Amino acid sequence: MGVAVIDSGICNLASIARALEREGGEVTVATTAEAVAGADRLVLPGVGSFPAGMQSLHERGLVDAIRGFAASGKPLLGICLGMQLLFDTGSEFGDTPGLGLIPGRVREINAPGLAVPHMGWNRLEPTREDPLLAGLPEEAFFYFVHSYVCEPAESADVLAYTEYGERFCAAVQRGNVRGLQAHPEKSQQCGATVLANFLRL
Repeated sequence: MGVAVIDSGICNLASIARALEREGGEVTVATTAEAVAGADRLVLPGVGSFPAGMQSLHERGLVDAIRGFAASGKPLLGICLGMQLLFDTGSEFGDTPGLGLIPGRVREINAPGLAVPHMGWNRLEPTREDPLLAGLPEEAFFYFVHSYVCEPAESADVLAYTEYGERFCAAVQRGNVRGLQAHPEKSQQCGATVLANFLRL
């Protein structure tokens, strides 16, 4: 099961690559538009700020390549910042255009009285069935590290919610494009299940 992980320069490639390999994935690292276009499945990981993430993708010539991959209908998964970059706009340090694959925006989390960034284990609350979340227990906990949340323009795109100060979108799906705000590579068996499901899409 081949899967390409995008080297955006804003992520820990080794940890997500190892996690995918443990689930049987044949992992390659995509650093060029050609490598993205030739992939069977694509993972866009990322940590840090929205503007830095988009700048890195632009500098590497990967923005149009990712959009083209999404248009091909093949499975694409964004993780953490990678999920946020799938959206139209991020509001961190002013508005920055994203990849525009999912209508909506990324904004600061509203968690009055709580520590931000949000770091820790939270339960995923699926809104509907989807192959990405198949086989998860009813009490499925994932590990989160983030200060910003995704706000899809269309509620039908929300795949799961979680709660930290507010109830927010924790997973998203629009056609072949999916995203997970949590870190599956740090989420023990639940994360492993999600990555195995992605490899089977």
